[in-house]
Amino acid sequence: MKLNQGVEWALHCCVNMAWAPAGEPISSGRLAELYKLPPAYLNKQLQCLVRAGVLQSVSGPRGGFQLARRPDRISVLDVVLAIEGRDLAFRCDGILAHCPGDDDDEDYFRSCIISQSMRQAELAWRTELARQTVAGMAQSLERRFPEARASSLAQLLGNNDAGSLSAPSEGRNGR
Repeated sequence: MKLNQGVEWALHCCVNMAWAPAGEPISSGRLAELYKLPPAYLNKQLQCLVRAGVLQSVSGPRGGFQLARRPDRISVLDVVLAIEGRDLAFRCDGILAHCPGDDDDEDYFRSCIISQSMRQAELAWRTELARQTVAGMAQSLERRFPEARASSLAQLLGNNDAGSLSAPSEGRNGR
């Protein structure tokens, strides 16, 4: 399975938005600059997240994007599905129905061992992604790279003193 590069971009952007103070939207242009990404293509990915209810768009001169829900309520699967769509990775075409001795009454999608194995693998993958949240990723990243939050926010919000920014409150975007 190969995921669109927009999944990586979207997850990193969501982590940065989890770090941002409540009510501080982040512009797609600054996110694109931070990661050296094409602004128009990144904006397209962020719009997918808005349509999926992961982000909300804030208009105006200090507008941008912010999380639509608390980061502990946004799963990695939410982000993946927003970018990739909800279609299953494996599509059974039921080719067993074309083999000698096929049975017109057989539901090969359900009885085919290959189809069953692929569906079980996808279910396990989706279950694992659903367990992980943007908040958990942000916390793990900050533990591993303590300076990441402050340096990213300094560039994204234009603050010279982002190191003094406190961690987002539990009630952030409490929708």
